[in-house]
Amino acid sequence: MTPLQVCVEGIGLWSPQLADFAALRALLDGAMPAPPPARPTAATLPPNERRRAPESVLLAVEVAGQAVAMSGRDAATLACVFASSHGDQAITDYMCATLAQAPTELSPIRFHNSVHNAPAGYWTIATGCHAPSTAVAAQRASFGAGLLEAVSQVLAAQHPVLLVCSDSGGSGPLAEVTGCGQSFGCALVLAPQAGPASLARLSLSTLRGHGAAAALPAPLDAWRNANASASALVLLQLLARGHGRCELPAAAALALQLDVQATA
Repeated sequence: MTPLQVCVEGIGLWSPQLADFAALRALLDGAMPAPPPARPTAATLPPNERRRAPESVLLAVEVAGQAVAMSGRDAATLACVFASSHGDQAITDYMCATLAQAPTELSPIRFHNSVHNAPAGYWTIATGCHAPSTAVAAQRASFGAGLLEAVSQVLAAQHPVLLVCSDSGGSGPLAEVTGCGQSFGCALVLAPQAGPASLARLSLSTLRGHGAAAALPAPLDAWRNANASASALVLLQLLARGHGRCELPAAAALALQLDVQATA
């Protein structure tokens, strides 16, 4: 297939070790960045919403806000794709335990926050966004699937799209199944053409199979193993360097080949 090409205008990143994309760049350059606060700030949310929102929402909103701020775009105009392998594991674990032991005590607020597109709802309400939003889940291929969806929307509509991919750490029996031991989130603002805010050009092609696992430095590789959304670190590393090629899974038998080039 002819490669699909888009431009990256904004990048957001948060994990317990990295506060943003600049911290990742510093780490790759050999520095040891200061860790972020214990919970994502998610300053885009109003204070009342921020206090009651679960960590999964704070994480997604935090990285989305970083990426949009870097791009200089108006969040209210951006269609968005929110991807997550497992959604909010802590709430899912709570709901399973409560339904098994005391179903009448199930919290309506926690039930409300358990839906897979909860972060998209919080984000669009907080930013006044009436553009389309999409929620994607594809197990450990969720970042690749979300990226393919976002790139497709960018090129079909010829309009920028916000991609967010995040998973919060698991607890209880669910964590034993998912293997997701810590939180990680990232976001990209993708545009159809290069502009003043462009950071890199991204070319995307599809391949049969799972794709070759790319090498990562030791700490990044450990984080990738601890969170499905952290598979994005392979691409984020190339964006930090400004060039390179990698492969990422996008489905059970579909991979993406990604080429990164710095824009002039």
